[in-house]
Amino acid sequence: MSTPDADRILAEATGNGVEGPHAPLHDVVRALDAELRTFDIPDYGGAVNGLQVANRGTVRKVAVAVDASRAAISEAAICGANLLIVHHGLFWGGAQPLTGVTYEKFRSLFGGDIAVYSTHLPLDCHAELGNNVQLARALGLAPSAGFARYKTVDVGVMGEDQLPTTDLLERVQAFAARYGSTVRTSIPAGGRTTKRWAICTGGGASTDTLREARERGVDTLIVGEGPHHTTVEALEHDLCVVYAGHYATETLGVQAVGAWLEQRFGLPWTFLHLPTGS
Repeated sequence: MSTPDADRILAEATGNGVEGPHAPLHDVVRALDAELRTFDIPDYGGAVNGLQVANRGTVRKVAVAVDASRAAISEAAICGANLLIVHHGLFWGGAQPLTGVTYEKFRSLFGGDIAVYSTHLPLDCHAELGNNVQLARALGLAPSAGFARYKTVDVGVMGEDQLPTTDLLERVQAFAARYGSTVRTSIPAGGRTTKRWAICTGGGASTDTLREARERGVDTLIVGEGPHHTTVEALEHDLCVVYAGHYATETLGVQAVGAWLEQRFGLPWTFLHLPTGS
């Protein structure tokens, strides 16, 4: 025999009685895993792609953010979201005790019944929703090939064009400004023509990506950020690296995922703009 409390708990777990659009968390996760090829794409160990924290079983509203920060979790709760989708998940530092800020983050998630889904390289390299292809489109560029090979996948994109590098730089600056980022280049853009460009968002400047750029004839490489030595290497090899900000260059993918979920499940979503200054 059921009781009022048992009926209430069952309704919360199954979504029965929930007003407005909603979907089972299991169905949302399964759709994300399939679309993003979550378990087929290689990644760094700390990424822990996929569902990182569950909720009671129903998704009513989605929040998307670049980072699974304390601020993002708080904002998700404030806007009434109970699924938070992020690019950088909760476990970048590996195993750690649930104390201090870490404890507070998980306490807020459990208390707010907020699930967390993380998608790092699976989102970077997605052909439609990915950070790299989305940034290319935002800059008016048409990718024709992959770039920035990591194990079995191309994380970034590249293409050919014929435009003054200063024009491309102005597009990047306008984009970055919308997300609170400033732009710098390894060498002056004036007097140059971009004939072959490449994009690798986030921490995309590395010895490997610069080497690949040289080998493939790339003259303009757009990234989020990179170590100091990459600027020196780029200068020595006459490669214009455009550093547009780690955060700014990785805002578009999660927004594309939010829009995709709305189309697929009718779920409302919101982007949590929480710039880091990097």
